[in-house]
Amino acid sequence: MSQPTRIISKGINWLLPVMYLLLVFIGLTAIFSVEYRPDVNILQAITGLKTNYSRQLLFLVICLVLGILILLTDSKFFTATANLSYALGILLLLATFVVGKEVNGSHSWIPLGFMNLQPAETCKIFVSLALAKYLSRMETDFRRWQSHAIAIALALTPAMFSILQNETGLALVYFAFFIPLYREGLPAAYLVVGVSAAVLVVASILIEPNTLFYILTGLVVVSFWLLRRRIRRNKSLLLIIAGVYLLSVGIQKFAVPFLFENIMQPYQVERIMSMFGKDYVPKDPAKLEALMKEKAKQGKINKDGKKEENYNVKQSKIAIGSGGLAGKGFLKGAVTQGEFVPEQHTDFIFTALGESFGFWGSSLVALLYFSLLMIIINMAERQRSTFSRVYGYCVAAILFFHVVVNICMTIGLAPVIGIPLPLISHGGSSLMTFTILIFIFVRLDADRQVVLR
Repeated sequence: MSQPTRIISKGINWLLPVMYLLLVFIGLTAIFSVEYRPDVNILQAITGLKTNYSRQLLFLVICLVLGILILLTDSKFFTATANLSYALGILLLLATFVVGKEVNGSHSWIPLGFMNLQPAETCKIFVSLALAKYLSRMETDFRRWQSHAIAIALALTPAMFSILQNETGLALVYFAFFIPLYREGLPAAYLVVGVSAAVLVVASILIEPNTLFYILTGLVVVSFWLLRRRIRRNKSLLLIIAGVYLLSVGIQKFAVPFLFENIMQPYQVERIMSMFGKDYVPKDPAKLEALMKEKAKQGKINKDGKKEENYNVKQSKIAIGSGGLAGKGFLKGAVTQGEFVPEQHTDFIFTALGESFGFWGSSLVALLYFSLLMIIINMAERQRSTFSRVYGYCVAAILFFHVVVNICMTIGLAPVIGIPLPLISHGGSSLMTFTILIFIFVRLDADRQVVLR
């Protein structure tokens, strides 16, 4: 018994597991608060696994066993199996098209009996390991564009499969991997291009198409005029400006309409449009009917038959706002316990914290997440191994993206795209993914004196 204890404890930074357990405990408390009913026997509910909080408790037990097994594992195992695990993740994503189960319109789940596995969620582990493995290779020269292309392909390939599974929200999470790539030397030009494309997409929503086309054309004419002398000396600059113009027009005229009409679900497009104060009516009658059915299923149709925009966010704001500064108190949240907020035990779990514990309690949770991120980043920076450092930044980037988008989503600052709050939202796949991500890094940090490749 003493030998495994010594192996687990040696070199472990226990602050990270403690923070992990604290956030999971907060999650269990929040899930319990939205499901608690005085007439239900809590002991029977837990032993019978009839409630979400009882199932989350079972998931926690499984995840703690996984965490202990990871801490007992040699760090070199993760470097040796990084590429193999990535291949396994891609196979699991492909398997969903054959044996997958549809949940809430997303065909991205594999039923395992006691739980549903979401490969798009767990694949974040495999991408983190694969990126760390690739960037730590002796032969990888990350100053070359070919290396940039390979790293970006490793990160975004699972995102493409996620989009095909109607899991657009999780697909966006994979763009968080640009943070560790940028830390390792990815030129800022990639980020500028990405941000510019995002701004162009937003402009395509806010500005009438013909008006935006004239604006883009005018900007190109002005650029030619201002840079005419440099263009005479360097003809390649002319090609760059023309290429940027054609790409911009292509995104505005073709890419954005194709994305909204053929890739994204109608309810996802409507959420984005409503965020910018725009109405959305699908051109396809079948999609319009599907949108109305989705709204009716989630209680988004008013009594007079009119559709109610942003129903989830409105109810979420009511719940959080009703908590005030100090909150209504544990098990006293009328909005969340009244089940007015859809998906309040998963994507909108932050509403339960806001109503029960108010602004101060919500701020404390945000501070815990910030502390967790700073701990991971500080641990990543002290690694001797490139593999461990890249992996640590991958974990931090994923956590950062999830936390920021989920909280912004619940208070109306971001469209509702179905991203859970790490370690707090209900879900076996989500909890398992973040458990494995964090505990692998704890193990790598414990062996930070060993140079891994």
